[in-house]
Amino acid sequence: MTALNMTSADSILKVHYTNDMIMRMTYQDHPFFALMPKMTDFGGKNLPIPIIYGAPQGRSSSFAIAQANKRASKFKDFTLTRAKDYGLASIDGETIDATRGNNNAFIEALTSEVDGVFESLTGSLASSLFRSGSGSIGKIASTTNVTTDTIVLTNAEDSVNFELGQILVASAADGGGTVKASGAVQNAAEIIGIDRILGTLKMSVTLDSFGSNDWAAADYLFVQGDYDLKVKGLEAWIPAVAPTSALFFGVDRSSDPVRLGGMRKDVSNMPLEEGLVDGLMLANREGANLSHYFLNYANFGLLEKSLGSKCIYVDVNTTAGIAFRGIQINNPKGKPVTVLADQSCQDDVAWGLQMDTWKLYSLGSAPKLLNQDGNKVLREATEDGVEVRCGYYAQVGCRGPGRNIRLKIK
Repeated sequence: MTALNMTSADSILKVHYTNDMIMRMTYQDHPFFALMPKMTDFGGKNLPIPIIYGAPQGRSSSFAIAQANKRASKFKDFTLTRAKDYGLASIDGETIDATRGNNNAFIEALTSEVDGVFESLTGSLASSLFRSGSGSIGKIASTTNVTTDTIVLTNAEDSVNFELGQILVASAADGGGTVKASGAVQNAAEIIGIDRILGTLKMSVTLDSFGSNDWAAADYLFVQGDYDLKVKGLEAWIPAVAPTSALFFGVDRSSDPVRLGGMRKDVSNMPLEEGLVDGLMLANREGANLSHYFLNYANFGLLEKSLGSKCIYVDVNTTAGIAFRGIQINNPKGKPVTVLADQSCQDDVAWGLQMDTWKLYSLGSAPKLLNQDGNKVLREATEDGVEVRCGYYAQVGCRGPGRNIRLKIK
């Protein structure tokens, strides 16, 4: 006797589905981006941000000397220009029709792809807010074996900047140089695997297959097309080394590197809690009124553990209705400083910011659908499908660089 079993009954069995929403496993929380003030009507050719960085000098206990030594106030203006970022997706026509309605699919293909493109652009912008504008999102470790197809990142925490399907290029310079190429063709490779714990990337080709310009240890990694074209974030406004005479948005910052280029302090030789307090005291001395510190999650966890029972938590609400939980640090100058974790923050830096000095200036929302012609989707000329175009035109501006501090914590 042969019993009816799961194999022989396969043709009559239904697939059981739940009503649970499909969960997106991409990164969606970006506190610094959410909290940064925004201006969405950045039109015209450029946008100047004037700053007074020196009071008039003509003071002395002697009237004659005061009169002889008069000096005018010091003014500069950072002249912002916009950076661009694009995200595109194509959706097959039959797939669009076949996924309409709950009876046909878990999620409509068109909605899913548009949402995904917006997430990709938001992640790109949120990461750029912490960086220099060079476009680098990671660095190849010295232990990388370039005869394989696997990259070991110098910092495993940088794995949050990478996604499957990204096309990467490499350069020996973190901006200001060139992308490695074989003649006129850039040496590019696609990410086909990521270990987010170990901080490794599996690439579509071996890293020694590019000829004389193979990728190498200490090279910086970029999404293809990003090199030196991203918005200029914290790393650019408050560089690790005091700025020189090189122009930054038209300004020579070398005459007063703190007021024009922010504060910087090495606190890597002390516990994180003490380093944050020391940074706050320096900021207070320089007239700043810090509102936030931003750390990555690993360092936020270290701070939380070091504070133990002394930890004071606070919920931070944003205009978008998103809430983040932070830790408060006492500030003798004003309100307590809120420490927040952001996955895009660098592993070796704590950013102490007076948030009312920062703004994201954009031409329309950032990101947005690029539908200037009124079409939300475009019919593809040679395919049965449509293309969705999203992007933004934006730049980061700071009207008081000297009211912000970067702390080297490692």
